Parts: sequence; C-alpha cells; structure tokens
Amino acid sequence: MTISSSLNAGVSGLTANAARLGTISDNIANSSTYGYRRAETEFNALVMPNGGRTYTAGGVASSNIRLIDQKGSLVSTDNATDLAVRGGGMLPVVSASKFDATSDPELLLTTTGSFRLDENGYLANEAGYYLMGWPANPDGTVPSYPRDTTDGLEPVQFSLTLTADPTTAVQMSLNLPASDTVEGSSGDPYNLSVEYFDNLGVSQSISMTFTPTVPAAGGGQSNEWTMVMTDSAQAGAVIGEYVVEFDPSRDDGGQILNVTTVTGGAYDPVSGLAIVDVAGGPIEFDIGAIGDISGLSQLSDRFSPISIVKDGSEVGNMVSVEVDANGYVTALYDTGASQTLYQVPLAYLPNPNGMIPTDNQTFKPSPASGPYFLWDAGDGPTGDIRSYAREESTTDVAQELTSMIKTQRAYSSNAKVIQTVDEMLQETTNIKR
Repeated sequence: MTISSSLNAGVSGLTANAARLGTISDNIANSSTYGYRRAETEFNALVMPNGGRTYTAGGVASSNIRLIDQKGSLVSTDNATDLAVRGGGMLPVVSASKFDATSDPELLLTTTGSFRLDENGYLANEAGYYLMGWPANPDGTVPSYPRDTTDGLEPVQFSLTLTADPTTAVQMSLNLPASDTVEGSSGDPYNLSVEYFDNLGVSQSISMTFTPTVPAAGGGQSNEWTMVMTDSAQAGAVIGEYVVEFDPSRDDGGQILNVTTVTGGAYDPVSGLAIVDVAGGPIEFDIGAIGDISGLSQLSDRFSPISIVKDGSEVGNMVSVEVDANGYVTALYDTGASQTLYQVPLAYLPNPNGMIPTDNQTFKPSPASGPYFLWDAGDGPTGDIRSYAREESTTDVAQELTSMIKTQRAYSSNAKVIQTVDEMLQETTNIKR
C-alpha cells in the first residue's frame, strides 16, 4: 500500500538523519582533539519494486565512514617528543595495558601523539600507548627487519640509570717531521696521550711515543719511526710497538710505505687498523692504510697532531630524547654524548579509510584497509616525522554546524511526512464512520 510505504520512508528518513546528527555531534565534540578523524554519514536510496501503476516508497539507508586519510594542520609545541606525521604514513603504537613481551603485540596506528618517558623508561603518550621502533646496534646502525610484520618492533624504552660506553675505536691523523729522520738529527721522541673510557666509564689513557730512526754517518735519511703504545690502566705496560716506514718518492711522499709489528695486534695494510688490548678489552687504532693520505704522515719539520676521533663516553645520565625526521630516536646525556637507540618506521596501507577506529585516535588494520608496509620515514609514499608538533582535528566546526542545520531541516521534513500520513490515515478511518 502506497500510504504505508510513505510512512515507512518517513521513518527511515528520521533514522538516517538521526545517524547523521550523531556523527555531526561526535565531530563537533572532538573539534579540539589532536589526531581526530572526522566521520561522515552517507545516504543511499532504497528502491522497491513497483507493481502496475502504483509507486512504493523505499526510503533511505545510511552508512558511516571515518575519513582517516584526511590530514589535519600541524601546530608547534614545546616538547621534543610531541610527534606528528607530515604526509603519508602512520606511527606504530601498542597499548600498554595489552602489551606482552612474550608474544606479538597488536599493532595500532596513529598520526600524532605526545610521548613522554614513563616510570619504566617507555616512551608513552597520555593515553597509555607505547611508541614502537626497531632497536639499533651499539654503533647506532639499524639492522634490516621485516617490513610487513611486527617482527623486530619493540616499545621504545630507555635506561633511566647511569650508563657507560667504553671506547672501542680510535681514528687518528698525525704528521711526523721528516727532518727528524735525517742524518745528524737529535733523535728525540715525541709524546702523545690519547684518552679512552674503560668498561666502567673511567677515563684512562694510552701514551704514544714516536721515536725517529736516525741513520749513522753517511746513511742519509731513514724515513722510519718507532711507535710505542702503553696503557695507564696496566701501570704503563706496553700494549703495542710498531715500526712505521714512510714513502720518500715524488708521487707518494710522506705516505705510509710499510708497518712492521713488533708487539701488539697485527697491522692491516688495507684497512689501516691495528688492534691493541687495553685493560678493558680491544681497541681498534686506525693509523691509516698504506698509500692513504689520512692517518699517519711524514712531511716537513713539524710534529702535528691533526685530529683524534674516538667513540665511547664517560658515565652519563640521560637528560633528553630526540626524534628526527627519519624516525631515528636519540638519547642525549649530560656528558654531551648522544646515542641512536631506535628507528621508528611509518606504516602505509592501500586503503586507510578501511581501518577499524579504536579509542584514543588509534586505528587497527583490517582486511578492508589492505596489508600494511613499514617504510623508513621519508621514503616511498610516506612523509616525515615532525617533533615539537601535534596534528589538529580534521573537524571544520563551521561546516559541521551548517550540516547540523540541514540535518535538522531534513529531520523535521521527514517528521512532517509521518504527520501527514497519520492525518491521511485518520481521514480514511473517518470515511468508514
């Protein structure tokens, strides 16, 4: 019956507009919520089969969608670990209440968060979600991890206690005076002290003595030096002795020609490394490869320590954390040292709007969203990570208020249809009387 279908269509209109009013109210309520993605209610006509000359009203059906692929504006903050994604991709997080280190965590995604160190050293936001990242090697490099699973991902966590970083490598650039290897020279040695940090963060030193070989009368020039290394942590014990010969030729003059190992670790002519054992373990000394212009050289008449570069640091307390645009998480210590500990990837999905919305502006991948892939921030389809920033809600209050007025009008119109149908049915009842 056409009049009954009109009543049903009016009811469906009320239901659909009530659903739209629900999404509008949700959007307005979250207009100041960082990272909120506005929702929309779409209407779709229901067409009923018509018989003969009568028309049967089908009404309207509503469907809701969360516009996760929309991006909000970025605003500046004063916290280094307030993070926001500028461009494509989302930050991986895990709920602290559901985290289990013995099993694969349930991966959730978000585009922004105010992360701070909690009492256990985890980098967590105000809603209790841990930021996830790949742990780095001790030298700060990040190994290769699977990109389509959570294997390798860990909650970003820092040690809140004092830490020490022992020295394991020293690279030096130093010039020895060529004039000191000439017949008649004094043969006085040159001394140099190189600081290193042992396993307990204590400052120790390696004393290096460079003694020229002075040829006998009529010997001309030797171009040879004896390098002796002693360790202060071992009461001055010799840990390495090497005889270094330099090239006197026109083309390669001053470069290392040959190194003879007397004591200590063998010298590698290709890498330029000589490994010596201090009290805390081995240290790689890079004195320069044969034919290399860096490292040790013999030129002119001056003893010139040019540079000494070493790793390791004394005992330090972590004072702050930084996250750069490529997702590298670095701890800064009060000693001035820094160390890269994690890399935070960005997850990208073919259909972000197909994800399942969860609490606190997080989203869960689903079959409708397609599988995620973890990219290095700034690579592929992803943007970069901005620190000192938060992403605002995608709600436009003016647009929502306008939609609310239109929805109210539509709701009132559907109510009027029901009222009219009711009056028509009343008239029909009155005819029977």
